[in-house]
Amino acid sequence: MPKIISLFVFFMVMTSQNVLAQLPDFTEMVKTNGVAVVNISTSQKAKPAPESTVKPQLPEGMPPEMEELFKHFYNNPEGNGDGYDSGDTQSLGSGFIISSDGYVLTNHHVVKDADEIIVKFSDRRELVAKLIGSDARTDVALLKVAASNLPSVAIGTPEKLQVGEWVLAIGSPFGFEQSVTAGIVSAKGRSLPGGNYVPFIQTDVAINPGNSGGPLFNMDGKVIGINSQIYSRTGGFMGLSFAIPIDVVMNVVDQIKTKGKASHGWLGVQIQDVTRELAESFGMKKPQGALVSKVMPGSPAEKADLQLGDVIVEFNGQVIDTSGDLPPLVGMAAINSNATLKIIRQGESKTVEFKIGLLPDQPEQLAEAKTETKPMNRIGITVSELTDEQRESLQMPSGGVVVQEVSKGAAKEAGIQRGDVILRLQNTVIRSVDDFEKTIKNLPIGKSVAVLIQRRGSPAFLALKIDK
Repeated sequence: MPKIISLFVFFMVMTSQNVLAQLPDFTEMVKTNGVAVVNISTSQKAKPAPESTVKPQLPEGMPPEMEELFKHFYNNPEGNGDGYDSGDTQSLGSGFIISSDGYVLTNHHVVKDADEIIVKFSDRRELVAKLIGSDARTDVALLKVAASNLPSVAIGTPEKLQVGEWVLAIGSPFGFEQSVTAGIVSAKGRSLPGGNYVPFIQTDVAINPGNSGGPLFNMDGKVIGINSQIYSRTGGFMGLSFAIPIDVVMNVVDQIKTKGKASHGWLGVQIQDVTRELAESFGMKKPQGALVSKVMPGSPAEKADLQLGDVIVEFNGQVIDTSGDLPPLVGMAAINSNATLKIIRQGESKTVEFKIGLLPDQPEQLAEAKTETKPMNRIGITVSELTDEQRESLQMPSGGVVVQEVSKGAAKEAGIQRGDVILRLQNTVIRSVDDFEKTIKNLPIGKSVAVLIQRRGSPAFLALKIDK
């Protein structure tokens, strides 16, 4: 019996040693690269409080210690030590040195609107940094400090990064400088809301507030991304972290250095994913590509004669699997360069050539509608014409009907809501209520058809199916 126990113990010890031998050792990587990671703090002068601001009156007879406590929290409403009288606000983040002559990278949101940026080095030195340029669309900022012979990081190649590969982050979460966390790559090419021009690297590396702008290293000790965002319901780490690929970052850096700002390629379409039901309505064998739901006036897409309902499945020979694949490719393309799209239009494959445009700022205006309605129809909605005021606010000179009521039926199941403007149904442009009523009378039963709507200024395709 003792021999069996000893053999079991020997087996467990050997197994644990083998497991430990397979785990990566990050110590040398941290020693080499930690000196190139910096802490970044910023300050911003708040606007003076309005003269009408009234401070609360303290109750008479309040003990002095309670009075001081009350004043402390009143004068420091954020609880961060920034005095109300001075009006200063502060933020903390991370960054890293990319060249020995003092260029530092961080996130745009770390230094946004800062009046002063302080870079703190691993040797405790602090220097005021100059903002060379930043780009909100990719969340990248380039700083410069007056120093030389600084330690810097090596730049890696995100394309070679594989899902499941070990990665390491160094930063200042919650202000704790030179904190090291590690994990694996969970996914590549993630598209996030507000980050359409970045194919994010998703990891399970523990990232928290203060890590923003810090480097993400591969096992070769090279930077392959900037830690930028987390997904959280609590404000803290929940296992989903996102980094900007370093090739996207360096493209922005090169533009800032040479032109003073970053520019992005533009096609001029609004797109969405192709669902299984929409794929069926467009005669596609499987859901894939980026479905065009709007073509911007005067855009490269309009000049190339792209149409609503076109499904983009390739850009310059690269396959577009989901709609999130397209914006980073277009955004990274050189302005005025020639590009090729492969599209599916009404079940047929076509090739479209166009010239990459310069991405402008194009805010959309939203509006809702309320006019006289038509009776409920076979898909369970009532619709009406748009008034002149509604057309002006929606920038819609003609066409479309607005949904006034939605009851149980095919439209509700498709996701159509009150206030939606229906622009197109089963490849038919809807110009009036009469057009709409004639079209729905001929809709097939048991087959998905595409309906193009505009909701709060944004167009989208929905799949509509009448069961009976």
